[in-house]
Amino acid sequence: MMIAYASRTGTRRNLDALRTAGWRLLVSARGVLRTEGFCYALDNGAWTSFQRGEPFHVAAFERAVARLGADADWIVVPDIVMGGLASLQFSRGWLDRLRHRRTLSGATFLIAVQNGIKPGHVRGLLGPQVGIFVGGDTRWKLATMAQWARVAHAHGAICHVGRVNSVRRIHLCAGADIDSFDGSGVSRFASALPPLDLARRQGDVEGWLARRILR
Repeated sequence: MMIAYASRTGTRRNLDALRTAGWRLLVSARGVLRTEGFCYALDNGAWTSFQRGEPFHVAAFERAVARLGADADWIVVPDIVMGGLASLQFSRGWLDRLRHRRTLSGATFLIAVQNGIKPGHVRGLLGPQVGIFVGGDTRWKLATMAQWARVAHAHGAICHVGRVNSVRRIHLCAGADIDSFDGSGVSRFASALPPLDLARRQGDVEGWLARRILR
């Protein structure tokens, strides 16, 4: 079954629902640095900076890594939203810095891929501790996520898809053999959780069947 992450929320009702369903939290470096007792992953905060029209917030990311990085399921390496190959170059520099930190010796990092980036650009970076975070615009994400999952798995890495907030997208992720996804809808509305969590559980079976048929 795919692992599901919800954007971090402080709403008790929503947290209780997420905990009961077995979801985890995605904590943003630009948000409140609390895990609420959940297993969690750490986002670099680039998306929030992009939405606000701001440059990447280095200080916020460094603060988040210092506080939460060591125990995170994985850390999204800093990127430039919709930045293509310039984003990948930016991420490479950060990956080198992060991997040499003693406090992050056992950490897993995810490289954000997006429009303009191809598998050949990242193959040399991937391994058990470096996976893929599929970003980009919606059309590109849905069209390419299956190939990103194949590339990641061929190198013993995981593949995560960002901004998944519908039953349809969860089913597409399952069919693509994605390892995990995140969404914000369930963090805002507890009523959104049941159909999405059901899709996550159903999608595991449907994805397996789809892959069997394609063999």
